[in-house]
Amino acid sequence: MAEPARAPSPRESELLEAAYDYALAHGLADLSLRPLAAAIGSSPRVLLFLFGSKEGLVRALLARARADELAMLDALRREEPGTDLAGSAGRVWEWLAAPAHRGLLNLWIEGYARSLVAPTGAWAGFGQQTVKDWLALLAEFQPPAIRRSAGGATQRTRVLAVLRGALLDLLATGDIKRTTAAVHEQLAAL
Repeated sequence: MAEPARAPSPRESELLEAAYDYALAHGLADLSLRPLAAAIGSSPRVLLFLFGSKEGLVRALLARARADELAMLDALRREEPGTDLAGSAGRVWEWLAAPAHRGLLNLWIEGYARSLVAPTGAWAGFGQQTVKDWLALLAEFQPPAIRRSAGGATQRTRVLAVLRGALLDLLATGDIKRTTAAVHEQLAAL
């Protein structure tokens, strides 16, 4: 029988939040423990002790990013009961396009891409799980009969592809006006 997960110590939680803020600003691709530790008031040795390895720390940071993503999805569920798929996807786009979320979205894209090219280790399953998270949310905004159909799954996948593609373009160019117009045009076609 597997041991239950231990609760993090207050110091571990504090360092994870500080490391998460650092990752939001600097990304994870070239993460080095020495600069990270210096920036957050710790040492590489303490980080390795608390997180087991650099991979363990990256895994914890990805889990922390996913927690922010899930919190946003849960807020949308609560705020938009009865909204249709196009309306809910429009609200998701508003959140994605907000400049305040750039750090998180850059980190999310980095984790997503790394899970594709490095499917084992800290990145394992990150992309696949986020697709499942988003498709599950979008399903909640479809009528039950459509939600359970193959056509409903295709519709959700199309919406997710539009949001993800526009997000990549927005992050690369910063062009909110053009990407927002494209998203609204596609959502109107639903």
